[in-house]
Amino acid sequence: MTFPNGPRLLHGGIVLVDPSSGQVIRVIALQYNPDTLTRTLQPQAMTGDSQDRSQALRLKGPPVETIKLDAEIDATDQLETPDQNPTAVQFGIAPQLASLELLLYPTSGALVVNNGLQSSGTLEITPVETPLALFVWSSQRVVPIRVTDFSITEEAFDASLNPTRAKVSMTLRVLSVDDLGFDHKGGNLYLIYQQNKERLAQTASGGALPELGLTGIP
Repeated sequence: MTFPNGPRLLHGGIVLVDPSSGQVIRVIALQYNPDTLTRTLQPQAMTGDSQDRSQALRLKGPPVETIKLDAEIDATDQLETPDQNPTAVQFGIAPQLASLELLLYPTSGALVVNNGLQSSGTLEITPVETPLALFVWSSQRVVPIRVTDFSITEEAFDASLNPTRAKVSMTLRVLSVDDLGFDHKGGNLYLIYQQNKERLAQTASGGALPELGLTGIP
């Protein structure tokens, strides 16, 4: 049940954009927001000579951030009103699964072109550049990502064996300015993401030394 005066529920999702123009190519909104996001940050510390103590507090760049989530997709509600949801009746949730799976694929057209180049004797085939994927979790968290791990557990099927309920587990590697550079659209978005964190940190209430049992730093 929805309430007319209640806040509008935002969905998390993934947006594909052209890396050169920034034009939106596709929006993939998650049907249900995951209950949890697991984020792991690995600092990029200096790893040179262990005896060089001048490097102990230095960082080479932003941390390597990884996001893990489980998303549920379910066609049960749509199948209860088949006249309004003919796609769900015909395919179940296969279209939604396909849109997520294709995040890991080069286009078939690009594969055909590269195969033609290889057949014609081209010595060096340039790897296919995919659209820039952005993980969106509110307006404060829009980060360029690469999917590094992806699994689907299909849990229910219709009479034609179309999946009607599934859980999708994804591991996303956040791409920083170290990966994309400052002039890349994704690098610019990452910088905004970090700047948002810095602004949020400034709004956090600070502590005091007595709370830690100290009157000063020895």
